[in-house]
Amino acid sequence: MSSLVISKLTDRYHSWVVKLLTEYWGSTEIATRGRIHNADRLPGFIALINNKPGGLVTYNIDDNQCEIVTLNSLFEKKGIGSALVDSVRNEAYSNGCKRLWLITTNDNTHAFKFYQKLGFRVAAYHINGIEKSRKLKPIPYIGINGIAIRDEIELEMVWEE
Repeated sequence: MSSLVISKLTDRYHSWVVKLLTEYWGSTEIATRGRIHNADRLPGFIALINNKPGGLVTYNIDDNQCEIVTLNSLFEKKGIGSALVDSVRNEAYSNGCKRLWLITTNDNTHAFKFYQKLGFRVAAYHINGIEKSRKLKPIPYIGINGIAIRDEIELEMVWEE
């Protein structure tokens, strides 16, 4: 990959963020654990490749925990996703967080493998967890590779001072 730069997300990229979230997530509203996040208003990092957007991560810090709300890499296997997660991990650590966590769904085996390679562990498996989120926003019933979307898998990375 030519020139990869990870930068804090600024308003300059807001319209691009809205477009990306809508295209990949169906909306700027992201539901996790029965809660809605307005991801286009969350802090985040953007991956710039030759000064053009190539990836995005948004997160939410609450007390001493940081949730990765969205992660998108527009170019697979180039280190973009890993670099974005590293940026959030460093931000969370510098803000006193003890835990970095996220939710993925049972159909997203690609994400499940990716996060485990980065050192995340399964913290909880929420059987039928998607039903809470479906009450808040439309979520398809069938996902990647024709797998029914039912469960939320909570992955975490925990560290001590």
